[in-house]
Amino acid sequence: MIRFEFFFDCSSPWTYLAFHNIQPLAAEFGVEIQWKPVLVGGIFNAVNDSVYRNRDNPIPAKATYSRKDLYDWARLAGIEINWPSIFPINSVKAMRGCLVAAESGALVPFATNVFHAYWGEDRDINDDAVLRDIVAASGLDPDDVFAGIARQDIKDRLKANTQEVIDRGGFGSPTMFVNGADMYFGNDRLPLVRAAFEALSR
Repeated sequence: MIRFEFFFDCSSPWTYLAFHNIQPLAAEFGVEIQWKPVLVGGIFNAVNDSVYRNRDNPIPAKATYSRKDLYDWARLAGIEINWPSIFPINSVKAMRGCLVAAESGALVPFATNVFHAYWGEDRDINDDAVLRDIVAASGLDPDDVFAGIARQDIKDRLKANTQEVIDRGGFGSPTMFVNGADMYFGNDRLPLVRAAFEALSR
């Protein structure tokens, strides 16, 4: 049996692509995905602060191509991605919400709606009213989810997931592990994840 972990933060467009693309791939091989919400800002602060320097001093040609590359991948995946008016965004409530939604088996629809609201509709996922709409659209009770977001155990679990991926060598989102130690980073590494699944399925 293949163990597969997916550490993610909804504030990343490349994570949106990988989140969308990994699901049919895992289903093809009968692999259950262990979803692990994190705070990517906490990862950057701890082990990858070069991200901030690159944002402050981008290489124009590279930035232009990177945006094109993102839209090409989104078109291939069949999802809508538009650069939001607020970036980066505070995703802490949304990521805690993922953990609360997981308790009701609704992490995937909730996270999907968070991704689409932010990257497809340019909505502020840090705004309580927006987040309540997303919760309701995911079939969950907003009052229950917001109570969960405020729980200490949920806060602690998000911090623990973030520290775990750092401790295991991760430096961003999405970070994926096959059978514990075999790490992959980014949507464009999914062909390598497929190859790992194929090798382990023989």
